Amino acid sequence: MNQQTVSRAAIATFAIFAINGFVFASWAARIPAVTRILDLSAGEMGMLLLTIAVGSVVALPLAGSVVARIGTSRTVRTGGFTAAAGGLLVSIALAQASVPLTALGLVFFGVGIGLWDVAQNIEGAAVERHLGRTIMPQFHAGFSGGALIGALVGAGLSAVNVSMSLHLGAIVVLVSAAMLFVPRLFLPEAPAAQARKQGPQASLAKSRSAWTEKRTLLVGLVVLGAALTEGAANDWIAKATVDGLGATEAAGAVMFAVFVASMTLFRFFGGSFIDSYGRVPVLYFSLGAALAGLILFVLAPNMVVAGLGAVLWGAGAAMGFPMGMSAAADDPARAAARVSVVSTIGYVAFLAGPPLLGFLGDHITIRWALLAIAVAIVASILTVPAARPLPASEHLGATAT
Repeated sequence: MNQQTVSRAAIATFAIFAINGFVFASWAARIPAVTRILDLSAGEMGMLLLTIAVGSVVALPLAGSVVARIGTSRTVRTGGFTAAAGGLLVSIALAQASVPLTALGLVFFGVGIGLWDVAQNIEGAAVERHLGRTIMPQFHAGFSGGALIGALVGAGLSAVNVSMSLHLGAIVVLVSAAMLFVPRLFLPEAPAAQARKQGPQASLAKSRSAWTEKRTLLVGLVVLGAALTEGAANDWIAKATVDGLGATEAAGAVMFAVFVASMTLFRFFGGSFIDSYGRVPVLYFSLGAALAGLILFVLAPNMVVAGLGAVLWGAGAAMGFPMGMSAAADDPARAAARVSVVSTIGYVAFLAGPPLLGFLGDHITIRWALLAIAVAIVASILTVPAARPLPASEHLGATAT
């Protein structure tokens, strides 16, 4: 494959990651406003956020088979348009202050994000293999950079009291336009064409067998802790700042932006560290930094110290998810099935964990509830060795144990 095609696909993949991050952060940065509009407690908001997880958990296990059948570009489009439809429903629901309609919209949003995420990671892993160097963290830096812009936009719109309905409506237009054009630049869909010739039963069998592989499941556990760390910050760092430190909603959105900025910076430069020191040492450092930053944020007596904790927390959360995706895709013949499995495990934590923290926050405040994440981070640290790159002899579909 010529270098121009690969370079074009890398740019398109980066853009798709960035748009994904922008969309998610545009929602996450204004969760305090949504909570106010719908007049919900932290626990009730947690239950509402759980509907995103429901949609994604339905979509994620099927995403590998969908990619195998229709290719990454079509799967990204399907996910993007589904997420846009969900956003439109949420926009209408918030204008009416309707909790049930908001929940329905978030289910569609979760389905779309799930399909979109798996497909973009499979495309990113394919581009990484063709380039011959670590670039997955930079794609996730694109996600984080998009999330940073989304968070800043959310903070600005919150400060000037722009309605959530208008905000989300604009996002729907952006996503729909991007899905029409950007995925056209992805790598050629030869693997998908071959899968269609083999028929749906072959791709479904591969997806099922990936759930029985010890290494794949352990990599999923590594990603679980990293994903919960990132997801909890996305959903709750703004509200924890508002409730725990008496800050304004705009200041809470800025704290979220600080976290995302730190994560983006470390993802952008992280590939060179992985190539220099190896995947496993960088994972140990990342998860350790996330643990330290989380504790510092929760115990912080003021905004300055909390901001420092958010910086360290973001730096630590930066590398776990992208390295997990690369580990799952080490064998290109099994990449779609394994990325689907690891993404499912990670997104269960990313999307379902934060709402559960909301229930805990009803009893001990959301700020102190964040300390529960430390348990998952420690579990991930213990399973880091599973993410070692596969030797060439274990490629071509061999099951690692």
